[in-house]
Amino acid sequence: MTAMILGKKLGMTRLYNEQGKIEPVTVVLAGPCTIMQIKTMDTDGYMALQLGYEDLKKSRCKKPQTGHAEKSGASVKRFVREVRLDEESQQQPGEEVTVEIFEGINYVDVTGTTKGKGYAGVMKRFGFKGMSASHGTERKHRHPGGIGSNSGSAGTGRGIRKGKKMAGHMGHANHTTRNHKIVAVDKENNLLMLRGAVAGPRNGYLVIRNSKTKV
Repeated sequence: MTAMILGKKLGMTRLYNEQGKIEPVTVVLAGPCTIMQIKTMDTDGYMALQLGYEDLKKSRCKKPQTGHAEKSGASVKRFVREVRLDEESQQQPGEEVTVEIFEGINYVDVTGTTKGKGYAGVMKRFGFKGMSASHGTERKHRHPGGIGSNSGSAGTGRGIRKGKKMAGHMGHANHTTRNHKIVAVDKENNLLMLRGAVAGPRNGYLVIRNSKTKV
């Protein structure tokens, strides 16, 4: 079964390991999460566990959200995600999931939303070096250069190829970083210390699950 919990990125700090070396860690406030719904093959066509994190103000709750939460006896949650299951869960709606589910797990994958950078040029977005700054270059120093082709290429013609690196929207996208080592677990304060950096700003929401490739 996949061990998963929802949380919030608090920031980064550093800890000393057993060898006395510094390890950079991200501090995550993980849970407690409420089980909002249990999906089964009979009712939904697949098996999953729906988790909710952080209460939402009543003034901001919509009627469908309120009705859905009342079925599990919980309050409306701000951040809701599902985790697929291989077999039917023995848990019940309304129960809580805490950081204790990561006992015996050494590595996790973390999904977050990257920081939005707005509309960015090719130098910032893709690391282009820009045009020459020598004599004769005028107002083209940060331009990408030629984007088309005067000769046809197999299957694409003379138009701009799909996926061409150009200026555009940067950031604010889902991003998963894999195989973060669990350095420490604080059960009393629901904190996870994960080695390395994870996607997103401070107070950004995260999905933490056991690693798919590392035990």
